Amino acid sequence: MPNRLTPRQILDQLVKFPTVSRDTNLPLIDWVEEYLSEHGVQSHRHVKSDDPTKAALFAHVGPEVGGGVVLSGHTDVVPTDGQPWSTDPFTVIEKDGKLFGRGTTDMKGFDALAIWALVEAQHRGVSRPVQVALSYDEEIGCTGAPPLIEAMQGVVPKAETVIVGEPTMLKAVTGHKGGNTFWVHMHGFEVHSSIMHTGVSAIMYGAKLIEWANRMNAESAAAEPGPIAAQFNPPYTNVHVGQIKGGTAHNITAKDCEFGLGFRVVPGETLEQWESKLREAAAEIEAEMKAVRPEAWIEITPVFSLPPFKPEDGGAAETLVRQLTGDNGTQYVSYGTEASHFQSAGYSVVVCGPGDIAVAHQPDEYITVAQFNEGQAFMERLLEHLSA
Repeated sequence: MPNRLTPRQILDQLVKFPTVSRDTNLPLIDWVEEYLSEHGVQSHRHVKSDDPTKAALFAHVGPEVGGGVVLSGHTDVVPTDGQPWSTDPFTVIEKDGKLFGRGTTDMKGFDALAIWALVEAQHRGVSRPVQVALSYDEEIGCTGAPPLIEAMQGVVPKAETVIVGEPTMLKAVTGHKGGNTFWVHMHGFEVHSSIMHTGVSAIMYGAKLIEWANRMNAESAAAEPGPIAAQFNPPYTNVHVGQIKGGTAHNITAKDCEFGLGFRVVPGETLEQWESKLREAAAEIEAEMKAVRPEAWIEITPVFSLPPFKPEDGGAAETLVRQLTGDNGTQYVSYGTEASHFQSAGYSVVVCGPGDIAVAHQPDEYITVAQFNEGQAFMERLLEHLSA
């Protein structure tokens, strides 16, 4: 009889794999696949199309019918480079009622609980199916979720509800902002700064586009938010520039200026609306640049996009999680998750998992033992629900 690991034992195994998004996650996927196989659970691997060092995994337990529950998690974690950890980030250390380690909260704690629940469902039997879906590249824009969801279709029966286990202190989060980011490259024309009027400074014209972002934020902050937007902090779509580089020397008009410009979009607004606004503003500035030097231009390259996660009116996933947790509060968050991709694919979705998002990505990341144990109790109640 194969050994049935406890959630804590599974967590210890998962954290050992340094699955930073820039690196492979295959050793973790191999381990999960083998562990599930030992317990008679067939899993399905989806390899990233342009990077065979990354893979997602999904598995189904229970009747071969639709209407089940997906437990959705990601396998990648953020780097620990330069962070002052007081413990080995890739070993779970228990101290002062906390389990320290990279990913313990975001989100290998939930992954461990989901894997445990799947194996328990296999041994106990369930009348409604449960599935686990583990993605890659969530931390760099949730880019691994769409191909994973597509790969699931027709291979396992389509579930009705999805629980995305990002850390919410086991509260039901029913909406979050979307996001899209663009890399902007201002192509200027170099001349000596003493005759700068005959050239085009990519930096100075780039500043005009950045000032447009500031103006959009000010206008949005001053406007009356809609009922859904009002639940967020801040209660509007914000525009942000976090990186910038450019220029050759102080006495030369800059030939190049590059920066990332992104939006955090509230539900009720669309990514397409804000991209259109950006491109309209850039077109006006580009016309000014070309009036001086026709060779000047603005290049805008999409980096990633994540649709907003919209609250569902009486959604099945929200109803289920409220039954399991007793939580009747309204929680929206400004960070993004894979929930919106599942929602776009026709699932009813809620975000609910153990741990506190405030310690995610931090040095000495941890999940409290109490939260982890409550996560196991949550899974027990889910298994009872699926067996009823």
